[in-house]
Amino acid sequence: MYQMREATASDARPIAEMVRARSAWLSARGLGECADMADVYGSQAGDPVFPVWVLEHESDGVVGCTSTFGNEALPEFAFSEAERAEPTLFLATTFTVPNPHRLGRLIAWWALSRAAAEGLTWVRRGTGQEQLARYYQEAQGWELLRVVDRRGAKVFFLQRAAEAVPELADLMAGRGL
Repeated sequence: MYQMREATASDARPIAEMVRARSAWLSARGLGECADMADVYGSQAGDPVFPVWVLEHESDGVVGCTSTFGNEALPEFAFSEAERAEPTLFLATTFTVPNPHRLGRLIAWWALSRAAAEGLTWVRRGTGQEQLARYYQEAQGWELLRVVDRRGAKVFFLQRAAEAVPELADLMAGRGL
């Protein structure tokens, strides 16, 4: 059984450990690293400036996390003024423990449902990883909005319409993962 809940300061260490594990997984596949940011991401847990949420498994503890922001966090270099005015939930720094269960999809479906319940129009996200952007499109149904050159690196911005995900309850119960 899984649940999404707001992170507390006590989640800092599990989040940092999870980011290190994901970094090692990425590194082994030549997809980059993020271990140097593990403690920074962990320290955001419980900080009111960073609305961090954790995906918690009843016996495995914290197995995923994401930060959610509103329109105010949409970067001007990536979104037009009109896009920044649209009611949006922006996902940032989403991580999961390396796993075969597509826990990132579970977090994304939670975000889609949460945004719809709050009356928002979009869920948007960005990534600097082209392979991850492709995965989001092909496996999770995200639309590539644009690719932006940011400080010499490509950043891929994607979106999906906010919508209730009927199978979310079954997925949270561990069925269908």
